[in-house]
Amino acid sequence: MNIQSHSVSAGRTIRVVCIGGGTGLSTLLRGLKRYVAAPVSHDTDGPFHSDVPTLIRDLVAIVTVTDDGGSSGRLREDFKMLPPGDVRNCLVALSEDEHLLSKLFRYRFKQGELEGHSFGNLFVAALSDITGDFAQAVQMSSQILATRGRIFPATNTNVTLSAKMHDGTTVHGETNITASKCSITELMLDPASAGPLPETLDAIANADLITLGPGSLYTSLITNLLVKGVPEALAASKATRVFICNLMTQANESLGLTASEHIERIAAHAGPLRSRIFDYALINNSPISPQRLDQYAREGQSPIQADLDRIKALGVEPVVGNFVHEGDVLRHEYDRVTEALLNIGLRERRRRPRE
Repeated sequence: MNIQSHSVSAGRTIRVVCIGGGTGLSTLLRGLKRYVAAPVSHDTDGPFHSDVPTLIRDLVAIVTVTDDGGSSGRLREDFKMLPPGDVRNCLVALSEDEHLLSKLFRYRFKQGELEGHSFGNLFVAALSDITGDFAQAVQMSSQILATRGRIFPATNTNVTLSAKMHDGTTVHGETNITASKCSITELMLDPASAGPLPETLDAIANADLITLGPGSLYTSLITNLLVKGVPEALAASKATRVFICNLMTQANESLGLTASEHIERIAAHAGPLRSRIFDYALINNSPISPQRLDQYAREGQSPIQADLDRIKALGVEPVVGNFVHEGDVLRHEYDRVTEALLNIGLRERRRRPRE
Protein backbone atom coordinates (compact mmCIF):
# COMPACT_ATOMS: atom_id res chain seq x y z
CA MET A 1 0.00 0.00 0.00
CA ASN A 2 1.34 3.42 -0.96
CA ILE A 3 -0.71 5.97 0.92
CA GLN A 4 0.84 9.38 0.36
CA SER A 5 3.31 10.07 3.15
CA HIS A 6 2.16 13.64 3.72
CA SER A 7 -1.30 12.34 4.59
CA VAL A 8 0.06 9.97 7.21
CA SER A 9 2.50 12.44 8.75
CA ALA A 10 -0.25 15.03 9.06
CA GLY A 11 -1.71 12.84 11.80
CA ARG A 12 -5.23 13.17 10.47
CA THR A 13 -7.84 10.47 10.30
CA ILE A 14 -11.11 10.40 8.41
CA ARG A 15 -14.63 9.18 8.89
CA VAL A 16 -15.79 6.97 6.03
CA VAL A 17 -19.32 5.96 5.04
CA CYS A 18 -19.77 3.27 2.37
CA ILE A 19 -23.19 2.85 0.75
CA GLY A 20 -24.15 -0.17 -1.32
CA GLY A 21 -24.88 -3.87 -1.16
CA GLY A 22 -24.08 -7.24 -2.65
CA THR A 23 -20.52 -8.49 -3.04
CA GLY A 24 -19.32 -5.06 -4.14
CA LEU A 25 -19.77 -3.46 -0.73
CA SER A 26 -18.26 -6.33 1.24
CA THR A 27 -15.26 -6.42 -1.13
CA LEU A 28 -14.65 -2.71 -0.54
CA LEU A 29 -14.91 -3.09 3.24
CA ARG A 30 -12.19 -5.75 3.26
CA GLY A 31 -9.68 -3.18 2.09
CA LEU A 32 -10.82 -0.29 4.26
CA LYS A 33 -11.02 -2.24 7.54
CA ARG A 34 -7.23 -2.66 7.66
CA TYR A 35 -6.96 1.07 8.40
CA VAL A 36 -9.42 1.06 11.29
CA ALA A 37 -8.15 0.55 14.84
CA ALA A 38 -8.90 -2.88 16.31
CA PRO A 39 -11.68 -3.01 18.94
CA VAL A 40 -10.19 -2.14 22.33
CA SER A 41 -11.62 -5.30 23.87
CA HIS A 42 -9.54 -7.49 21.57
CA ASP A 43 -5.93 -8.54 21.72
CA THR A 44 -4.15 -6.39 19.14
CA ASP A 45 -1.27 -8.88 19.14
CA GLY A 46 -3.60 -11.46 17.59
CA PRO A 47 -3.57 -12.69 14.01
CA PHE A 48 -5.10 -9.48 12.63
CA HIS A 49 -2.47 -7.15 14.09
CA SER A 50 -0.25 -5.33 11.60
CA ASP A 51 1.86 -2.20 11.35
CA VAL A 52 -0.65 -0.58 8.96
CA PRO A 53 -1.40 2.94 10.28
CA THR A 54 -4.83 3.84 11.62
CA LEU A 55 -6.19 6.30 9.07
CA ILE A 56 -9.93 5.74 9.52
CA ARG A 57 -11.45 6.79 12.82
CA ASP A 58 -14.94 5.56 11.97
CA LEU A 59 -16.07 3.20 9.20
CA VAL A 60 -19.80 2.83 8.53
CA ALA A 61 -21.51 0.57 6.00
CA ILE A 62 -25.05 1.42 4.91
CA VAL A 63 -26.49 -1.75 3.40
CA THR A 64 -29.43 -2.29 1.07
CA VAL A 65 -32.23 -4.50 2.44
CA THR A 66 -34.41 -5.34 -0.56
CA ASP A 67 -33.21 -8.86 -1.39
CA ASP A 68 -36.13 -11.30 -1.55
CA GLY A 69 -34.50 -14.41 -3.01
CA GLY A 70 -32.70 -17.49 -1.71
CA SER A 71 -32.14 -17.93 2.01
CA SER A 72 -32.81 -14.24 2.71
CA GLY A 73 -36.13 -14.41 0.90
CA ARG A 74 -37.24 -17.46 2.83
CA LEU A 75 -36.37 -15.82 6.14
CA ARG A 76 -38.23 -12.66 5.11
CA GLU A 77 -41.30 -14.76 4.41
CA ASP A 78 -41.08 -16.99 7.51
CA PHE A 79 -40.08 -14.38 10.09
CA LYS A 80 -41.37 -11.14 8.52
CA MET A 81 -37.88 -9.70 8.92
CA LEU A 82 -35.47 -7.80 6.73
CA PRO A 83 -33.13 -9.87 4.54
CA PRO A 84 -29.85 -10.68 6.32
CA GLY A 85 -27.73 -11.78 3.33
CA ASP A 86 -25.97 -8.53 2.39
CA VAL A 87 -25.58 -7.60 6.06
CA ARG A 88 -24.02 -11.02 6.74
CA ASN A 89 -21.45 -10.44 4.00
CA CYS A 90 -20.50 -7.10 5.54
CA LEU A 91 -20.22 -8.63 9.02
CA VAL A 92 -17.79 -11.20 7.66
CA ALA A 93 -15.83 -8.59 5.72
CA LEU A 94 -15.38 -6.37 8.78
CA SER A 95 -14.81 -9.13 11.32
CA GLU A 96 -11.61 -9.55 13.32
CA ASP A 97 -11.01 -13.15 12.27
CA GLU A 98 -12.47 -13.17 8.79
CA HIS A 99 -11.07 -16.50 7.66
CA LEU A 100 -12.80 -18.57 10.36
CA LEU A 101 -16.02 -16.57 10.32
CA SER A 102 -16.18 -16.66 6.56
CA LYS A 103 -16.33 -20.45 6.64
CA LEU A 104 -18.87 -20.47 9.44
CA PHE A 105 -21.15 -17.68 8.23
CA ARG A 106 -21.14 -18.84 4.62
CA TYR A 107 -21.77 -22.45 5.47
CA ARG A 108 -24.98 -23.63 3.83
CA PHE A 109 -26.95 -26.55 5.11
CA LYS A 110 -27.27 -29.26 2.50
CA GLN A 111 -30.27 -31.22 3.71
CA GLY A 112 -33.38 -31.16 5.85
CA GLU A 113 -35.57 -28.16 6.54
CA LEU A 114 -32.50 -25.90 6.72
CA GLU A 115 -31.31 -26.84 3.25
CA GLY A 116 -30.13 -23.74 1.39
CA HIS A 117 -29.91 -21.54 4.48
CA SER A 118 -26.54 -20.11 5.47
CA PHE A 119 -25.49 -20.19 9.10
CA GLY A 120 -24.84 -16.44 9.04
CA ASN A 121 -28.35 -15.67 7.90
CA LEU A 122 -29.80 -17.85 10.65
CA PHE A 123 -27.52 -16.18 13.21
CA VAL A 124 -28.81 -12.71 12.32
CA ALA A 125 -32.38 -14.03 12.13
CA ALA A 126 -32.12 -15.51 15.62
CA LEU A 127 -30.86 -12.25 17.10
CA SER A 128 -33.56 -10.35 15.24
CA ASP A 129 -36.20 -12.63 16.74
CA ILE A 130 -34.70 -12.27 20.23
CA THR A 131 -34.47 -8.48 20.11
CA GLY A 132 -37.55 -7.86 18.00
CA ASP A 133 -35.53 -5.35 15.98
CA PHE A 134 -33.40 -6.07 12.90
CA ALA A 135 -31.12 -3.05 13.29
CA GLN A 136 -30.42 -3.94 16.92
CA ALA A 137 -29.68 -7.51 15.89
CA VAL A 138 -27.11 -6.23 13.39
CA GLN A 139 -25.43 -4.12 16.07
CA MET A 140 -25.31 -7.07 18.47
CA SER A 141 -23.83 -9.23 15.73
CA SER A 142 -21.17 -6.61 15.15
CA GLN A 143 -20.28 -6.63 18.85
CA ILE A 144 -20.10 -10.42 18.98
CA LEU A 145 -17.90 -10.56 15.90
CA ALA A 146 -15.77 -7.55 16.92
CA THR A 147 -16.18 -5.83 13.58
CA ARG A 148 -13.88 -2.98 12.60
CA GLY A 149 -16.76 -0.76 11.64
CA ARG A 150 -20.47 -0.20 12.11
CA ILE A 151 -23.19 -1.63 9.89
CA PHE A 152 -26.64 -0.11 9.42
CA PRO A 153 -29.46 -1.37 7.22
CA ALA A 154 -30.50 1.34 4.75
CA THR A 155 -33.90 1.29 6.45
CA ASN A 156 -35.47 -0.68 9.29
CA THR A 157 -38.76 -0.83 7.37
CA ASN A 158 -39.71 -4.02 5.52
CA VAL A 159 -39.57 -2.59 2.00
CA THR A 160 -40.18 -3.99 -1.48
CA LEU A 161 -38.60 -2.85 -4.73
CA SER A 162 -40.64 -2.13 -7.86
CA ALA A 163 -39.29 -1.15 -11.26
CA LYS A 164 -40.73 0.41 -14.37
CA MET A 165 -39.23 -1.34 -17.38
CA HIS A 166 -38.52 0.03 -20.84
CA ASP A 167 -41.50 -1.86 -22.30
CA GLY A 168 -43.88 0.02 -19.99
CA THR A 169 -44.52 -2.81 -17.54
CA THR A 170 -43.95 -2.62 -13.78
CA VAL A 171 -42.19 -5.50 -12.03
CA HIS A 172 -42.42 -6.04 -8.27
CA GLY A 173 -39.74 -7.66 -6.09
CA GLU A 174 -35.96 -7.62 -6.49
CA THR A 175 -35.75 -11.23 -7.67
CA ASN A 176 -38.34 -10.62 -10.39
CA ILE A 177 -36.64 -7.38 -11.40
CA THR A 178 -33.23 -8.99 -11.83
CA ALA A 179 -34.77 -11.95 -13.69
CA SER A 180 -36.59 -9.71 -16.17
CA LYS A 181 -35.32 -9.53 -19.74
CA CYS A 182 -36.26 -5.85 -19.94
CA SER A 183 -34.06 -2.96 -18.89
CA ILE A 184 -34.99 -0.75 -15.94
CA THR A 185 -36.04 2.86 -16.46
CA GLU A 186 -37.15 3.79 -12.95
CA LEU A 187 -36.87 2.19 -9.52
CA MET A 188 -39.36 2.67 -6.68
CA LEU A 189 -39.54 1.69 -3.03
CA ASP A 190 -42.69 0.50 -1.26
CA PRO A 191 -43.53 2.05 1.11
CA ALA A 192 -42.08 5.27 -0.32
CA SER A 193 -42.12 6.75 3.19
CA ALA A 194 -39.50 4.29 4.52
CA GLY A 195 -36.84 6.23 6.38
CA PRO A 196 -33.30 5.58 7.60
CA LEU A 197 -32.02 4.99 11.11
CA PRO A 198 -31.02 8.16 13.00
CA GLU A 199 -27.51 6.69 13.26
CA THR A 200 -27.31 6.58 9.47
CA LEU A 201 -28.13 10.27 9.17
CA ASP A 202 -25.58 11.11 11.88
CA ALA A 203 -22.89 9.08 10.11
CA ILE A 204 -23.56 10.84 6.80
CA ALA A 205 -23.56 14.27 8.47
CA ASN A 206 -20.20 13.62 10.18
CA ALA A 207 -18.46 11.81 7.31
CA ASP A 208 -15.34 13.08 5.58
CA LEU A 209 -15.63 10.57 2.74
CA ILE A 210 -18.75 8.89 1.35
CA THR A 211 -18.62 6.16 -1.27
CA LEU A 212 -21.33 4.64 -3.44
CA GLY A 213 -20.47 1.42 -5.25
CA PRO A 214 -19.37 -0.89 -6.57
CA GLY A 215 -22.53 -2.94 -7.00
CA SER A 216 -25.55 -3.53 -9.18
CA LEU A 217 -26.60 -0.10 -10.42
CA TYR A 218 -30.24 -0.27 -9.38
CA THR A 219 -30.66 -3.08 -6.85
CA SER A 220 -27.51 -2.41 -4.80
CA LEU A 221 -26.87 1.32 -5.28
CA ILE A 222 -29.90 3.35 -6.33
CA THR A 223 -32.17 1.47 -3.91
CA ASN A 224 -30.35 3.13 -0.98
CA LEU A 225 -31.08 6.59 -2.38
CA LEU A 226 -34.82 5.86 -2.41
CA VAL A 227 -34.91 5.79 1.40
CA LYS A 228 -36.62 8.99 2.50
CA GLY A 229 -34.13 11.47 3.94
CA VAL A 230 -30.96 9.87 2.61
CA PRO A 231 -30.59 12.08 -0.51
CA GLU A 232 -31.26 15.15 1.62
CA ALA A 233 -28.60 14.05 4.11
CA LEU A 234 -26.11 13.49 1.31
CA ALA A 235 -26.89 16.88 -0.18
CA ALA A 236 -26.28 18.57 3.18
CA SER A 237 -23.08 16.64 3.97
CA LYS A 238 -19.71 18.35 3.63
CA ALA A 239 -18.08 15.01 2.82
CA THR A 240 -16.18 14.22 -0.35
CA ARG A 241 -18.39 11.89 -2.44
CA VAL A 242 -16.86 9.16 -4.57
CA PHE A 243 -18.59 6.88 -7.07
CA ILE A 244 -16.82 3.54 -7.54
CA CYS A 245 -17.77 2.39 -11.01
CA ASN A 246 -18.42 -1.26 -11.75
CA LEU A 247 -16.00 -3.16 -13.96
CA MET A 248 -18.60 -4.71 -16.29
CA THR A 249 -22.10 -3.96 -17.47
CA GLN A 250 -24.89 -6.09 -16.01
CA ALA A 251 -27.92 -7.65 -17.63
CA ASN A 252 -31.09 -5.48 -17.44
CA GLU A 253 -29.46 -3.03 -15.01
CA SER A 254 -26.69 -1.43 -17.02
CA LEU A 255 -26.15 -3.13 -20.39
CA GLY A 256 -24.81 -0.55 -22.85
CA LEU A 257 -24.38 2.17 -20.23
CA THR A 258 -21.12 4.11 -20.06
CA ALA A 259 -19.54 5.27 -16.80
CA SER A 260 -21.08 8.73 -17.15
CA GLU A 261 -24.50 7.20 -17.81
CA HIS A 262 -24.22 5.26 -14.54
CA ILE A 263 -23.72 8.58 -12.77
CA GLU A 264 -26.65 10.14 -14.63
CA ARG A 265 -28.99 7.25 -13.71
CA ILE A 266 -28.02 7.58 -10.05
CA ALA A 267 -28.51 11.35 -10.16
CA ALA A 268 -31.96 10.91 -11.69
CA HIS A 269 -33.05 8.99 -8.58
CA ALA A 270 -31.26 11.20 -6.05
CA GLY A 271 -33.64 14.14 -5.85
CA PRO A 272 -31.97 17.22 -4.33
CA LEU A 273 -28.52 15.64 -4.66
CA ARG A 274 -28.63 15.98 -8.44
CA SER A 275 -26.75 19.29 -8.47
CA ARG A 276 -23.72 17.69 -6.82
CA ILE A 277 -23.99 13.95 -6.99
CA PHE A 278 -20.28 13.06 -6.85
CA ASP A 279 -16.93 14.81 -6.58
CA TYR A 280 -14.86 11.91 -7.90
CA ALA A 281 -15.40 8.68 -9.83
CA LEU A 282 -13.02 5.71 -9.56
CA ILE A 283 -12.90 3.93 -12.89
CA ASN A 284 -10.84 0.94 -14.00
CA ASN A 285 -8.82 1.48 -17.17
CA SER A 286 -6.72 -1.66 -16.96
CA PRO A 287 -7.22 -4.28 -19.69
CA ILE A 288 -9.03 -7.51 -18.88
CA SER A 289 -7.82 -10.85 -20.23
CA PRO A 290 -9.46 -12.19 -23.42
CA GLN A 291 -10.50 -15.36 -21.58
CA ARG A 292 -12.42 -13.41 -18.96
CA LEU A 293 -13.93 -11.09 -21.57
CA ASP A 294 -15.20 -14.11 -23.49
CA GLN A 295 -16.72 -15.52 -20.29
CA TYR A 296 -18.69 -12.33 -19.65
CA ALA A 297 -19.55 -11.80 -23.30
CA ARG A 298 -21.55 -15.03 -23.21
CA GLU A 299 -23.88 -13.23 -20.80
CA GLY A 300 -23.93 -10.11 -22.98
CA GLN A 301 -21.68 -8.21 -20.57
CA SER A 302 -18.73 -6.02 -21.50
CA PRO A 303 -16.31 -3.58 -19.78
CA ILE A 304 -17.91 -0.26 -18.90
CA GLN A 305 -16.72 2.49 -21.19
CA ALA A 306 -14.74 5.16 -19.37
CA ASP A 307 -16.03 8.27 -21.15
CA LEU A 308 -13.85 10.63 -19.13
CA ASP A 309 -14.71 13.87 -20.94
CA ARG A 310 -18.41 13.31 -20.37
CA ILE A 311 -17.75 12.55 -16.70
CA LYS A 312 -15.83 15.82 -16.34
CA ALA A 313 -18.68 17.64 -18.04
CA LEU A 314 -20.93 16.39 -15.24
CA GLY A 315 -18.65 18.13 -12.73
CA VAL A 316 -17.07 14.87 -11.54
CA GLU A 317 -13.31 14.28 -11.48
CA PRO A 318 -12.41 10.82 -12.82
CA VAL A 319 -9.68 8.83 -11.10
CA VAL A 320 -8.51 6.02 -13.35
CA GLY A 321 -6.24 3.11 -12.51
CA ASN A 322 -5.81 -0.63 -12.35
CA PHE A 323 -8.66 -1.56 -10.03
CA VAL A 324 -9.43 -5.05 -11.36
CA HIS A 325 -8.69 -8.43 -9.81
CA GLU A 326 -9.10 -11.46 -12.05
CA GLY A 327 -10.12 -14.69 -10.38
CA ASP A 328 -12.92 -17.06 -11.33
CA VAL A 329 -14.96 -13.88 -11.59
CA LEU A 330 -13.95 -10.25 -11.88
CA ARG A 331 -13.79 -8.27 -8.66
CA HIS A 332 -12.34 -4.94 -7.64
CA GLU A 333 -8.81 -5.16 -6.26
CA TYR A 334 -9.70 -3.79 -2.87
CA ASP A 335 -6.19 -2.80 -1.80
CA ARG A 336 -5.74 -0.53 -4.82
CA VAL A 337 -9.26 0.87 -4.46
CA THR A 338 -8.57 1.54 -0.78
CA GLU A 339 -5.32 3.32 -1.60
CA ALA A 340 -7.08 5.60 -4.08
CA LEU A 341 -9.94 6.34 -1.68
CA LEU A 342 -7.70 7.11 1.29
CA ASN A 343 -5.49 9.40 -0.78
CA ILE A 344 -8.59 11.29 -1.93
CA GLY A 345 -10.14 11.37 1.52
CA LEU A 346 -7.00 12.40 3.40
CA ARG A 347 -6.09 15.06 0.83
CA GLU A 348 -9.56 16.60 0.92
CA ARG A 349 -9.62 16.37 4.73
CA ARG A 350 -6.41 18.38 4.88
CA ARG A 351 -7.85 20.98 2.52
CA ARG A 352 -11.09 21.23 4.46
CA PRO A 353 -10.44 20.72 8.22
CA ARG A 354 -13.58 19.75 10.11
CA GLU A 355 -12.60 19.50 13.77
